[in-house]
Amino acid sequence: MNKTIIVTGATSGFGKAIAVRFGKNGYNVIITGRRKERLDMLKKELLSFGNIRVLSLNFDVRKNDEVNKAIQNLPGEWKTIDILVNNAGLAAGFSHIDEGVTDDWERMIDTNVKGLLYITRAVAPLMVARKSGYIFNIGSIAGKEVYENGNVYCASKSAVDSISKAMRIDLLKHNIRVTHIAPGMAETEFSIVRFKGDKEKADAVYKGFDALTADDIADVIYYCASVPAHVCINDLVITPTQQASAYYSYKRE
Repeated sequence: MNKTIIVTGATSGFGKAIAVRFGKNGYNVIITGRRKERLDMLKKELLSFGNIRVLSLNFDVRKNDEVNKAIQNLPGEWKTIDILVNNAGLAAGFSHIDEGVTDDWERMIDTNVKGLLYITRAVAPLMVARKSGYIFNIGSIAGKEVYENGNVYCASKSAVDSISKAMRIDLLKHNIRVTHIAPGMAETEFSIVRFKGDKEKADAVYKGFDALTADDIADVIYYCASVPAHVCINDLVITPTQQASAYYSYKRE
């Protein structure tokens, strides 16, 4: 019988790559996201792999009622969730704290922190009941080191780091593994979103730099999920070779 994985924020970037990686390797996949057209396209792609089932759930992780409705109404055969990937997240804006846009702050906190909590609260009891499961939380190197103009984004990802440690402790007696993934610079839609569609600014972030790709992160998560059941990789910081930390990176001229 195929195992089942649920991936939030599956319409692009890490989430899409994770869904594809696991789907190609025989997992049934639940994909969630706000953009229905993209979910429909991804579902079609995943089904083309054959011998797997795919369920598409169109909701916003920031809205607890939508999260609960989606998970509570899962068909019976979909309630045996082996892996939850809390991927939905974003950076919005890049300003000093005294110039910050409060709507951006709320969007980041609601998605990166509260959204992660909402979906975990809905799914974790299903794992607890079975005494089995694996939760991946996608954080960021920004949750390990604060940088200029990062303020609220860094704070939200620091929360993901702390919540992951707490989850590991709280779920220990239920045989549920938790892994926190903290990527460094990765070339996805991240900077386009952060700079609100300004492609020139977004492209400049990666110029002269071999950044991580979404496939790199998907590969790492698949590896973690594939180790023996008695092994838990608790915390992983992953950077490009040209990036040593949030502060230090090398760009070619």
